[in-house]
Amino acid sequence: MARPAVVGQQLAALLLLLLMAAPSVTNAGVTCGQVLNYLTPCISYAMGRGSEPPAACCSGVSNLNAAANNTADRQATCKCLKQITSTMPALKPDIVAGIPSKCGVDIPYPIARSTDCSKVQ
Repeated sequence: MARPAVVGQQLAALLLLLLMAAPSVTNAGVTCGQVLNYLTPCISYAMGRGSEPPAACCSGVSNLNAAANNTADRQATCKCLKQITSTMPALKPDIVAGIPSKCGVDIPYPIARSTDCSKVQ
């Protein structure tokens, strides 16, 4: 089993790579890098550590929801969430999907790998 410090370093390196590689989505004001920045405080909780999302996580979810204020931004955010969650297998899908409701934020689509982002309004 990997030590927590090593896992943390590996996670930080992965996040840095994702930020550098995250493309901007055409016709959208929200980029994958921004999505990742907003949601970084949620990662530990999304891995199953803790019983409630931290305040910084909920703040990020709320701020991201406010930033994605049109169809193009919501679709871009959806695509980024799918990209991020698919590259981080340690994230628990059920926990990730429940973060908005735990934070009291209503988003117009489910956070799931099966979500068709092209249908998000």
